[in-house]
Amino acid sequence: MIPAAFDYEVAESAEHAIALLGEREDAKLLAGGHSLLPAMKLRLARPSALIDIGRVSELSYIREDGDHIAIGALTRHREVRDNALLRAQCPIVSHTAGLIGDPQVRHRGTIGGSLAHGDPASDLPAVILALEAELVVRGSGGERTVPASEFFTGVFQTAVGPAELLTEIRVPKLGSTGWSYVKMSRRAQDWATVAVAAVVERSNGSLGKAAIGLTNMGGTPLRATAAEEAIAGGSSIEDAVKLIPQGTDPPSDHAASSDFRLHLSTVLGRRALEEAAAR
Repeated sequence: MIPAAFDYEVAESAEHAIALLGEREDAKLLAGGHSLLPAMKLRLARPSALIDIGRVSELSYIREDGDHIAIGALTRHREVRDNALLRAQCPIVSHTAGLIGDPQVRHRGTIGGSLAHGDPASDLPAVILALEAELVVRGSGGERTVPASEFFTGVFQTAVGPAELLTEIRVPKLGSTGWSYVKMSRRAQDWATVAVAAVVERSNGSLGKAAIGLTNMGGTPLRATAAEEAIAGGSSIEDAVKLIPQGTDPPSDHAASSDFRLHLSTVLGRRALEEAAAR
């Protein structure tokens, strides 16, 4: 397929990209391009202009920021996977980045592009949600910080406005907190059929608190709040995982039925919680 005609601009800085966005109502940002370009070829997306931000080096970094790690939105998945600071302080993000696509995707795709695309089957959104991360969005009126719980608003929809740019992701330092991301897909490099992110705190040898993020269980990444509340109330993992499907609405497609995804979420949820508790 051939995309519809479009103009092409190269942004020299984040501010330049925001200015270019403001000039075109239906312009789109181009980073790695692994999600946008296929949609354009199928004419599911028909932007009048692409604004290439791939050369905006100011948005590619990983650095300490108090009790958080700040990740520039244009940091490539490969860099997220391999970064020593992230691997030591928030390893669930590095681990998950290493599961995305294939080496070509990881060398070109960016963490900001993955999150701003808002695909509920993507890996990183559920992890960012479970970590209760913060996302920094910049527009002509300045910067604002959006909690992960408010960032994903619908299928392929996020809190990033039409003339705004996601610039930074802030994830917490986990310390001794346990973590896991367990993913099932039909074939290597496929989108997740279902995946579960677990971030747990232990108290007196047992789980005291858990955050559980779900991939491909609804129109956005979701938190398994009923299961989280059960664990906080003293329930065992075995009992808590039965509650993971509550509040979800998984799709039926070529990869799996809705009913199978409901069952799979409990299986993967148990594995993720047990692995996180054992770390």
